[in-house]
Amino acid sequence: MATSDDNLQPKFMYEPVIPDIRQWPIYELSRDNKHFIQQYVAQSKAQIIQRTKTIDALEDTIAKAVYLEDRRIKESPWKIDPPDEKAFWKQIKKNLLNYSQNKANLQAAENDIYNDLDNIVNRYAQEIVGHFEIPYYRFAAKFLPIFFNRLLNAAGQRNWQRLFGKNLLITENILLRGHLAEIRNLCTKGTVIVVPTHHSNLDSILVGWAIHCLGLPALLYGAGLNLFNSKPVAHFMNRLGAYKIDRRKKNTIYLETLKMYSRLTLQQGAHSLFFPGGTRSRSGQLETQLKLGLLGTAFDAQRLNFMNPQPHHPQKIFVVPLVISYHFVLEAATLIHQHLKSVGKEHYYIDKYYFPNISYGLKFFWKLFSQQSKVWLSFGKPMDLFGHDLDPEGNSLDAEGKIIDISRYYESKGSIVQDVQRDNEYTRLLSQHILARFYSENIVLSSHLVAFAAFEILRKKHRTLDFYGLLHLPEEDRIIPYSYFAKVIERLLAQITVLHENGKMKMSESILQSPEEVIKDGIKHVGMYHDKKVLRKTSEGDITSDDMNLLLFYHNRLEGYKLEEIV
Repeated sequence: MATSDDNLQPKFMYEPVIPDIRQWPIYELSRDNKHFIQQYVAQSKAQIIQRTKTIDALEDTIAKAVYLEDRRIKESPWKIDPPDEKAFWKQIKKNLLNYSQNKANLQAAENDIYNDLDNIVNRYAQEIVGHFEIPYYRFAAKFLPIFFNRLLNAAGQRNWQRLFGKNLLITENILLRGHLAEIRNLCTKGTVIVVPTHHSNLDSILVGWAIHCLGLPALLYGAGLNLFNSKPVAHFMNRLGAYKIDRRKKNTIYLETLKMYSRLTLQQGAHSLFFPGGTRSRSGQLETQLKLGLLGTAFDAQRLNFMNPQPHHPQKIFVVPLVISYHFVLEAATLIHQHLKSVGKEHYYIDKYYFPNISYGLKFFWKLFSQQSKVWLSFGKPMDLFGHDLDPEGNSLDAEGKIIDISRYYESKGSIVQDVQRDNEYTRLLSQHILARFYSENIVLSSHLVAFAAFEILRKKHRTLDFYGLLHLPEEDRIIPYSYFAKVIERLLAQITVLHENGKMKMSESILQSPEEVIKDGIKHVGMYHDKKVLRKTSEGDITSDDMNLLLFYHNRLEGYKLEEIV
């Protein structure tokens, strides 16, 4: 189904797939928010009661939630937390103590437990639910392109007087690649879930921009509750389709309520954005393992769509892998320190987070534009939940290209039924399909290549050192002769070309050059934001690094392809 045009940069703006925003699924979902929340709370409660099975087990589940929430409030409070947090959970705890006194009246005790469950679920639901307001979307769609285009002109000339220039466009720096026509078409045939890689807090902004460029309806997406600590950011995110995810909350009631939101919105046809890795990649590597919770809700929604088809809601759910490639990541120093601590390879780390506030975003885009750097968004081939390719009508195809009915995957003895163990296995298999697409759709940049080559050369040169020793190499031991470095780059380019031709990865324009030009371009771009040079030339013309941790971070982007075997 893909055409040769699918791999080209799109025109500045596609025509909207659905011109009337009031017909977008995300708007229809928000239009009757009160009724939706009532339905949401009722189904969440029913799901939790079904999972716990007995009133004693439900009481125990509430008790565990109280304990975990009490710890959260004491150990990791945030500004965004409601002011009545302590009072609310103190009351629930007090109610638990009263249950035993009411055991003589079982009906009264059960009513008290169900009432507390209702209060907890309703509280979580009110926090989680996202909203979508057309005026805010129209403002963002109109204002942001103008703002960033003007910033691009100023940054490109390193001159604020160029702020109102018109000769450069943001689409020249943020490049879209992949199966764009297919994705536009499928948005009218079913419900699309975009599943990107995740390296920066700015990923959501870039994906939102790309979706707008492609003329697709806005996506419903989960955002960490911590991001709402910034009032300006919170004000807009609250009105642009973001629902809130609080990763501090680990209790069963919260997790089931969160998953129910995802399931219900998918059932109602809202196109969605999941970051299946769950959080930003701390190591810099493409994801190697995915979180299955929200992915599993897609299988629940798909099954229920087949069991109870709704006339105005599409039945099929499609998955679109998306790989985001940066020459530099602003949070790289923080992320790699966190990774090294988590794997026990370093004795310290910097406990500092970057949030996408206004100054953070401006700093990123100013650096991006002033250096004429680029960001690639590589949209992978869409598939159904079982990894099958699709025809133009959204029908699933087997290996021979014949249409198959995926509803039979949910059947048992001729009927579509719920089977938790079966669906868990389906979810695991979907995660493997997504991971495979991540690696095949990954666009290799010159910065990734030079960082990979340099770190692997140093690793093999100092093979007697352990990993920690390698990261603390003295400066004089980090020097790589340029002639040898160029030969390694040449070998890597040859192997990457083979992988590209076999559909195992993709090549950016930045590595379609001679080894010398690739080295020059890669060193220029790798870690250009950071105070310490990730790679640089010495006065003698050789290659060295001023920060081995950052070199590791950017090197890791090409882990998983066995390229180290030819260094």
